[in-house]
Amino acid sequence: MRAIGDSDSMRRQNRALVLEALRTLGPQSRTQIAGLTGLSHASITAITQDMSAQEVLVELEETRADFKTRGRPATRVGFARALASVVLVEIEVARARLSLVGYDATLVDRIEMPLPPRAFQETAPPALLEQGIRRLFDRNQREAARMRRIAISVQGILDAAGHSLTWSPVPHLAGHDLVNGLGSRFDVPVELTKRGRLLAEGARWLDPSLKDAEVATVFVGATVAMGLSASGPGFGRDARATEFGHMNHVPGGALCRCGMQGCIEAYAADYAILRAAYSVPEKATPAPAVPAAEFDALIARGQAGDRAAVHAFNQAGRAIGYGLNRLTALFRPSHVVIVGPGARAYPLMRLELEAALGNSLVARHSGMPQIRTLKDEGEPIFHGLVLQTLGALDREEIAGMPGVRGAAAG
Repeated sequence: MRAIGDSDSMRRQNRALVLEALRTLGPQSRTQIAGLTGLSHASITAITQDMSAQEVLVELEETRADFKTRGRPATRVGFARALASVVLVEIEVARARLSLVGYDATLVDRIEMPLPPRAFQETAPPALLEQGIRRLFDRNQREAARMRRIAISVQGILDAAGHSLTWSPVPHLAGHDLVNGLGSRFDVPVELTKRGRLLAEGARWLDPSLKDAEVATVFVGATVAMGLSASGPGFGRDARATEFGHMNHVPGGALCRCGMQGCIEAYAADYAILRAAYSVPEKATPAPAVPAAEFDALIARGQAGDRAAVHAFNQAGRAIGYGLNRLTALFRPSHVVIVGPGARAYPLMRLELEAALGNSLVARHSGMPQIRTLKDEGEPIFHGLVLQTLGALDREEIAGMPGVRGAAAG
């Protein structure tokens, strides 16, 4: 019996290795998969044949770009879109974005729901999110029937069980059990993840040059968040998040949306930059939301040389820079990636940010990290959520599927 158990465990492990390689690097030839996983070509052939018979994987049609190459091009294998689908929910301060995604990570459909300040007060979060998911399902009934998981990106502090938030900048979101509240409505696993962790994983996916780097990803927008990702075996295995935006920058300083004073966010989030640019007192209540057009207009003012706007962005850069300065005492990133609406304003923050970051012992003796921007604020978070959710489905369900009779099991 033990030999059978060991064989099943090895089979599951080998299938998981193949699924992870394809999930993180995209469609590959069998030879490439063998090189990535360390498994023999014969094992890869057996595993991919079995998973093709299960309609987990499909062979992809190849188009030869180089006609000078002799012989047939290697056939690549990838995920079958129709095997399953997942729903991904990104909750932000003023909106929720709901995406229906196929098993091959293809975006099937997406809707956005505005979240005015009283939205979750008037309708409990699980009920309001259910309404959005039902709208997606009404438009995509075949994919709805295959839905296997719901994953939610949230901002704030998770409770010990990871089922709700004890605090969130999203009004009236804290205190509601989202995991059981949605899980009971759809009878699928539901997972909450802080957006900071997703930032790091998504930034690596979007920029392959960061695959083996030590990365700090900073979101600057309605909030200020961070994801940390260290290199190691496997993509995204060592990813962590911090409450970077709520690290204290000036004791007793500007009022933050969290209710504390002097947080980095209180100087660097969009509402803080707006407040400073219009000379609103630092202790004034933060705006509940800043329209994108208004923030873009503020960036334009800074680019045109408006002194008040330039001062506000300088102040934001300084706050982020000193936060990164403190971070380097604990974690030394080789790269810092600025994402979110604030990435568009990075040229206005750069000098103060780099000066504050450079004023650290680590930077003086080991050099500055390389700083770059990703200007589409949603994509790192969305792709991190895609990878995490489909990766969990691979490991927890697909890798352990029983083999198809007559197909080699690997």
